[in-house]
Amino acid sequence: MITFITGGARSGKSTVAAGLAGRDGGPVRFIATARPDDHEMAQRIEEHRRDRPAAWSVVEEPIDLVRAVETAGDSESVVIDCVTLWISNLMVERDDPTILGMVDAAVAAIVGRTGHTIVVSNEVGSGLVPMDPVGRRFRDLQGRANQRFAGAADVAYMVVSGRLLPLQDPGDAV
Repeated sequence: MITFITGGARSGKSTVAAGLAGRDGGPVRFIATARPDDHEMAQRIEEHRRDRPAAWSVVEEPIDLVRAVETAGDSESVVIDCVTLWISNLMVERDDPTILGMVDAAVAAIVGRTGHTIVVSNEVGSGLVPMDPVGRRFRDLQGRANQRFAGAADVAYMVVSGRLLPLQDPGDAV
C-alpha cells in the first residue's frame, strides 16, 4: 500500500502521515530527508524528533532515498518526510535528468515493498511562477516528482489546514 500526502507548508501533512503510520499497528521506520544546514532548520528537525513516537526507528537520509527504503523491513510502515527537501538536496549537485532518474528509482523501490509506505511532499505549483531560474527549476522538478509518486500511490490526499482532501486519479474522472 502506498499513500501519497501533499499540501502546503505547515498544512498538517506530517501529522497526518504520523497518524496513518501509527494506525498500522506495527513497527514504523521514519525516513527524514532534512539537513540541519542552519539554526532554524536544526530547530525544525528537533521539533519533529520530539513529536515522533520513541519506538519508531529513524533514518536520516538526505540523498540516498532508495537505500533507505530498500533497507526497511516489509513488516515496517515507512514514512518518507519529505520529498520536497530531498529534491532540494539533490539540486545542489545533480542535473535534472539525474534527479528525475533518482525519483524513478525511489518510486520503483516503494512499489517493490509489501509494507505500507507513506510519502509526504509539498505542493509547490499553486502559487506564482518563481521569478528566478533556480526557483522555476525547483518548482518544475518538484511537480514532476509529485506526479510520479502520486501516480504510483494507491491513495493520494491533499492536506489543507489539517484536513484531508482525497485526490482522484485522472483515469477515474467522470
